[in-house]
Amino acid sequence: MTSTVLIVDDDPNIRDVLRIALGQAGFATEEAADGNRALESMETLAPDLVVLDIGLPERDGLEVCREMRRSSQVPVLFLTARGDEIDRVVGLEMGGDDYVCKPFSPRELVARVKAILKRSGRPAGDEDLVRRGLLEVDETRHLARVSGRTVQLTAREMDILTRLMARPDHVVSRPRLVDAVYGMGVPVSDRTMDSHLRNLRAKLAEAGIEDAIETVHGVGVRMGPCRGA
Repeated sequence: MTSTVLIVDDDPNIRDVLRIALGQAGFATEEAADGNRALESMETLAPDLVVLDIGLPERDGLEVCREMRRSSQVPVLFLTARGDEIDRVVGLEMGGDDYVCKPFSPRELVARVKAILKRSGRPAGDEDLVRRGLLEVDETRHLARVSGRTVQLTAREMDILTRLMARPDHVVSRPRLVDAVYGMGVPVSDRTMDSHLRNLRAKLAEAGIEDAIETVHGVGVRMGPCRGA
């Protein structure tokens, strides 16, 4: 199973860097811009690890970690731009598992996340993921992501996508795709399949990949390169 990392930082640029780096490493990500939202996300998401900025406005990362530790032992990796060693020491004493100083190397941060998860016995791999370009699909978790950002799909859309991702360079005719998704002999029109494909394309395009599904005229459809704009 893929681990979910909650990114807590008030800087949207840093959140973007972390989302992309962690997404490329096979992690699902969620984001919070302040401490209160982070605590709310803890209750609803149950992440496997939290990347937590110490220098949050209003409610700093140390206070957020203190609140988290009242009900959860989720691993915490602190981010800090401060040169004062006391913040890092207090953070570790409060229950933080590690820290990275800003500016940081995304590759180093991902390596530290993996090491923490491995030590904690939580899943840190991505063996259930199927990738093509910027797109990642995990059928067992009903999860599709573009550059680490989750795309909400219906069960039918996920079924179609996983069928195409199984053999991404293979062209599948619409009738065969209907049989694969709905079952042999079920009366479903090509127009219904076209509607599903249109909705699926639109969702993936909105997420950043307009070349996700290609139509081979007179033959069928196949996965595109999924490289994005």
